[in-house]
Amino acid sequence: MSTVYRVGIIGCGSISHLHMKGYLGEERFEVVALSDPVAEARQDFGDRYDIGKRYADVREMMDKEELDVVSICTWHKLHAPLTIAACARRPKAILCEKPMAVNMGECDEMMIAARRNDVKLAIAHQRRFNPVWTDARNLIAEGAIGDVRHVHCSGSQGLLNDCSHMFDFMRYVMSDPAPEWVLGNIERKTDRYERDIRIEDRSAGIVGFDNGAVGQLLQELHPERRQGGYLYGTDGMMDVNEQRVLLINSKTGGWEERSSTGEDPSVGQAVELADWIEGKSEHRGEASNGRAAVEIIMGIYESARLHEVVQMPVRTHSSPIEEMIEAGDLPVERPGRYDIRAFLLRGESMQGETPDESDEEG
Repeated sequence: MSTVYRVGIIGCGSISHLHMKGYLGEERFEVVALSDPVAEARQDFGDRYDIGKRYADVREMMDKEELDVVSICTWHKLHAPLTIAACARRPKAILCEKPMAVNMGECDEMMIAARRNDVKLAIAHQRRFNPVWTDARNLIAEGAIGDVRHVHCSGSQGLLNDCSHMFDFMRYVMSDPAPEWVLGNIERKTDRYERDIRIEDRSAGIVGFDNGAVGQLLQELHPERRQGGYLYGTDGMMDVNEQRVLLINSKTGGWEERSSTGEDPSVGQAVELADWIEGKSEHRGEASNGRAAVEIIMGIYESARLHEVVQMPVRTHSSPIEEMIEAGDLPVERPGRYDIRAFLLRGESMQGETPDESDEEG
């Protein structure tokens, strides 16, 4: 009989339902407790999934429940402190939502905490488990478009939010090359926030990878915004979204459409987490991959701040966009704070000055 791992979920917003979907699809997990400071969120989530142990205090939950796995489904700025707190209780594994953190210092502290407590830390870039993206990865590895020279993606809703998936896509389908340099710029004319984090209005970024490919991302500069992108190689092209791969090369004689069916990404993420705990495999979401996506984003901010090509690694541990805002380098010309994810809040609040442990991902 398989070991059943005890899971606690931190944050009962909508992304927590994807984590729950994964755990319900893998018999080696049982969600035994949840934590959220908002009573309504605790009740809604607990009643829906029949979870009896419900805590307002996350540390009380972790201290009492002897958890094997902790899922962190909170707003971005809580990822680092809650991961570090969870690591101190030494569960077997932590699955933390993306983005991994809001600056490089926090990413590194999370990895240090996991390493010193012997905890497996994964970041929930769940689209790594999308069978279409995995098909694209395998095709590229087999040389279906030759050597990849260029990758183009378009995104929205902030670099750390939606666009972190785009940079993870670039790396995943090319078998995770390391970023070597970044060049980018941002615009911030309005007082725009995303889950209580100050973000840009739009941006553009170019990243060079150690496999020779160059990736380009346009954020809110192009009408097409989707999860996926276009890849151009020495012997073909590929158009990838979440439903299918379009492939053309010297052998296809035209565009070939490939749809892939397979395990739900949330379930696949959970299955591989259990296998990782048991030493049967690595995990596609292992923390170094989550860190790489954040580092590219911080590289774009740093390039905008210093007006230069940023060579990796990014050496500024704080957030360069925060540094620019505090220094007055990004003055707001159209005043009035607004948060593009205010619809996630409960009650009367329209700003997340004190973010709760609820979250939703794009």
